Amino acid sequence: MAKPFPISPKHPERICWGCDRYCPASSLACGNGSDRTMHPAEMIGDDWYLHGDWGIDPLIAVVQIAEDPDPQG
Repeated sequence: MAKPFPISPKHPERICWGCDRYCPASSLACGNGSDRTMHPAEMIGDDWYLHGDWGIDPLIAVVQIAEDPDPQG
């Protein structure tokens, strides 16, 4: 079973997102080792899952947004 794909990881630059292994960027275990696959949030922005068909359950995304604290009050 595949690991759930994180919508908003804290440090996406530290991990290769190319497969289910989520290798550290400095130690790639698969592929040719040339470079890591970036997380969609790094390329598209924090709302990346709202655009396109990513196969992510929309309820999970909505719950995560609802639980996000509001810094303005």
